[in-house]
Amino acid sequence: MICSFSSLRDKEVVNVKTGEKIGFVDDLELDSTTGRVVSLVIYGRSRAFGLMGRDEDIVVRCSDIDLIGEDTVLVRFEKDTICIKSQRCSVENLLK
Repeated sequence: MICSFSSLRDKEVVNVKTGEKIGFVDDLELDSTTGRVVSLVIYGRSRAFGLMGRDEDIVVRCSDIDLIGEDTVLVRFEKDTICIKSQRCSVENLLK
C-alpha cells in the first residue's frame, strides 16, 4: 500500500498492547542515505491550552508498526521501549 504523508497525518496512532490512543502522526523521520521512513513522530499534547508548553514528543519506530489502516495506525510497543524526542534519538539508535 502506498500512503502519502498528507493522508498519513490524518490517521490516529493506537497502541495495540494497551489500547491507548497516542495521538496523530505529525512528522516523519527519514534516513537520508536510503530514503526510507525510519519513524513516525507524534507531537506531545499541549498543557493548559499551550500556555504551559507541551509534553514530550513520541517517536514510533517503523518496526513497531503493526498495521496502517483506513483511519488508524496500529502500533505495538512496551511503555519502556518508547523513544521520547528529548532523549536525542538518532537514526542509528532507532534502527537497532
